[in-house]
Amino acid sequence: MNATTEALVKLGNTTGSTTYAPTIVMERGEGMEVWDSEGNHYLDFLAGIAVNALGHCHPRVVQAVQEQAGRMMQISNVFFSRPQIRLQELLTAHSFADRVFLCSSGAEANEGAMKLARRYQRVTKGETQRVEIIAFERSFHGRTLAAIAATGQPKYQHGFEPLPPGFVHARFNDLASVEALIGPQTTAVLVEPIQGEGGIIPATPEFLQGLRDLCDKHGALLIFDEVQAGIGRTGDLFAYQTYGVTPDIITLAKGLGGGVPIGAFLSTNAIFAAFERGSHATTFGGNPVCAAASVAVLETVLEPGRLEHARAMGALLRARLEALSGPREVRGVGLMLGVDVGAELAPKLVVAARERGLLVNTAGYETVRLVPPLTVEAEHIERCAAILQDALNAVGA
Repeated sequence: MNATTEALVKLGNTTGSTTYAPTIVMERGEGMEVWDSEGNHYLDFLAGIAVNALGHCHPRVVQAVQEQAGRMMQISNVFFSRPQIRLQELLTAHSFADRVFLCSSGAEANEGAMKLARRYQRVTKGETQRVEIIAFERSFHGRTLAAIAATGQPKYQHGFEPLPPGFVHARFNDLASVEALIGPQTTAVLVEPIQGEGGIIPATPEFLQGLRDLCDKHGALLIFDEVQAGIGRTGDLFAYQTYGVTPDIITLAKGLGGGVPIGAFLSTNAIFAAFERGSHATTFGGNPVCAAASVAVLETVLEPGRLEHARAMGALLRARLEALSGPREVRGVGLMLGVDVGAELAPKLVVAARERGLLVNTAGYETVRLVPPLTVEAEHIERCAAILQDALNAVGA
C-alpha cells in the first residue's frame, strides 16, 4: 500500500462509522472492470452487491444522470417529475402491479410494504387482530428496526433489543413450518424468492406456490422481497415471473437504480387503496436523478435479447462454477449464484480471489456470492472461473 492510499484509508476509517473498515480505495469503473487508487485492476463479479445491473458507468445511465442533474435534482414528493412518472409507468406495465411507491433503499421499501400490508388488513378489511408477519430463518430484509425484526438472523439483531413485536419466523422451504404459524392473526408472509445474505438459497417452486395457497386460504398477503433478486437477475425482469407465482406486494432496490440509491414497493389498486394522502411518505422518493437512472436501466434491460442473454450467461456461469474442484455446492438462479466452500474457507477465498483480480464477497457464513452485471460476457465468466480455481487451490479447498 503506497503512502497516499494508506493516508486515505486511515482518514476514511478515522472519520467514518466504526461499522466499516475497508482497506482499498476504488477510483473508477467501466463495464465489468474497476481500478483502485494504486492502479490495481479487478474483474467485478460483486457489482456493488447486485446493484450495478448494467455494469459500471453504463453510457445510457451516465447520460440520463448527467442530463437530469443539469435540469433538476430534487423537487420533493409534493410535485411530480417526468422521470418519476415514466419509471412508475414502466414498472406497472411490466408487472402485476397497478401502483408504485418510490423510496431510497431496500430497507425502506420493505418497511413500506409491511406498513401497507398492516394498514390494508386493519383499515381496508377491518381485521384488527391481524398483527403478525411471518418471515423466515436466514432471511435478510434490511437494517432498520422493523427490518431486522423481520430478518431471521440473530447476528443482525444483537444489541438492538427490544425489537418491534409482531414477527415470527418459519423455516425456509418448509411449508409445514408456515402452516403451523399462519392463522387469523397473520397480516402477511414476507419471503425472499432467493435468500441473498442468508447464503444464496433459492426457494423451490412448490414452496412459493404453497405460500401463495396458504395466504389465499387464510386471508394473508404475500410479500416478495426482490431487493436483490429483481431487475433481471433471475433471467426475467422479476423473480416472481421466473417462479410463476404472483405475490400481492413486491419490493425492489439495488439493481433498480443501476448504481444510484432507489427503492420501490409495488402492489394493486385494491391494496394501495389502504393508503390515503399523508399515511406514508418519504422526502427523496421519486428523486428525479435517481428515477432517470432507473428509467435508463429498465429501458435497457427490457430491450430485445437482454434477458435472454442474462439467462444464457447465468447457465454458463453455473456450469463453470460446478466444474471447479473444491466447492461443495453451487446454488442460486440466473446471475445470482453462490459457491458453498464452508465457513472456514469462504472469507479466505474472497481475499485470495481479490488478490488475483476478482471481486466477490461472502453471503451467510459458508458461501461466496457471485452477482455480476447482466451485461457479463462469456469471456468474463471464463476469466472468473480461472481466477476462482487458482484461489481455491491457494486456500487449500
